[in-house]
Amino acid sequence: MAVAVALRNLARWPPAVASTAAPRPRSFPFSANTIRFSANFIVPIVYPPLFAEPRPVLRLARAVGGFDQVGGSGNQSSKDSVSQKASTWAEPLLDFVATNFLPLALLSGIALGLVNPTPGCLAHKLSLSGFSTCGIFFISGIMLHSRELGAAVEAWPAGLFGLGSILLITPFFSRLVLQIQLTPHELITGLAAFCCMPTTLSSGVALTQLVGGNSALALAMTVLSNLLGILIVPFSLSKLIGAGAGISVPTAQLFKSLIMMLLVPLVTGKVIRDSSKSVAEYVDRNRRSFSMISAILLGLVPWMQVSRSRSLLLAVKPAIFAIAVGMGVLLHFILLAFNTIAVRSLSVVSGGDQSVFSKKENLRAVIIVASQKTLPVLVAVVEQLQGALGESGLLVLPCVALHINQIIIDSFVVNWWLRRDQMSAKPKEV
Repeated sequence: MAVAVALRNLARWPPAVASTAAPRPRSFPFSANTIRFSANFIVPIVYPPLFAEPRPVLRLARAVGGFDQVGGSGNQSSKDSVSQKASTWAEPLLDFVATNFLPLALLSGIALGLVNPTPGCLAHKLSLSGFSTCGIFFISGIMLHSRELGAAVEAWPAGLFGLGSILLITPFFSRLVLQIQLTPHELITGLAAFCCMPTTLSSGVALTQLVGGNSALALAMTVLSNLLGILIVPFSLSKLIGAGAGISVPTAQLFKSLIMMLLVPLVTGKVIRDSSKSVAEYVDRNRRSFSMISAILLGLVPWMQVSRSRSLLLAVKPAIFAIAVGMGVLLHFILLAFNTIAVRSLSVVSGGDQSVFSKKENLRAVIIVASQKTLPVLVAVVEQLQGALGESGLLVLPCVALHINQIIIDSFVVNWWLRRDQMSAKPKEV
């Protein structure tokens, strides 16, 4: 009660006027030598001799708000309130962007390609797609720990299954795709040919890194499947789709481009990491930033592909194209389900929890990499077919959509895995 009376009397007291004369003694309801008024709070400068230890500073920001406004400094409190509201609104948005950075980067690339295709077409002419692929593999190499290479060697059974799934098993899904009747038939034929392709050159590795999977295993499957695919893809296309149509692949050219775009930047990044301890420490401290750069480089792929195919996309009836896109999405979900069931079944058969297939890092790497198919190899193959399977543009068009959709779908799968890991880690932290 005494404190309330003291505060009421204090609020009525006018501020002291600056003067050179010595201050006259005044009577207060409580002992204090000097009281100074500030814009936002009131603080006793000298404490009563009764207390040996200093008391906490008395802050009355809300109580003196009206007094500050009369004095002409009320705008500061309103500005602070506005900045606080802006900060409260911006923090959840920034958290959402950071959590879903890869899907947002991919969707932004698609939107930019649809709105204005000119920059994307120019970027493709300048070979920016090759630059982005080299950049992703350079980042993969510079982030690659030597112990991860050992983990890839130990997980060779998982890698062997991944290669078999990519090059020998999933191409047979093309027979199921060819049973669908759709006009123009090139849309379905293109999806069937897409099943015979090796895995993606960059997105599988980038997604595996983001989810904390065995990135060295993902790299090994990516490089080997694309190199072996140069020899196996022509056979798969001719037997499963072409029926002896005389399909040929530019083997030497593809082999050289894969070496330059995959192996060279990967080895270069790894050599730089191992030759400089300071570089390795810097990369390890900023792994999240390097992963975001890799996601941006990956987002350039759908941006350029959509920009190049925009006119052709608009020429196809929306309903027909939507059916083809839906079939491509269904096909990717089938591949994800098949590889998930296969890896978990092999885990049970080969030793349960002690199996290399049961390790979360290996399982996720195999599921992601073995379920994706690459678009650049398909484009190179279609260009060499010279219309043997139909109109080249219509063959590639649904594959462009599927290539983008599979990355978007898998990015959401990766986010789901990461959130599940966070939820399972919370009880351990407590």
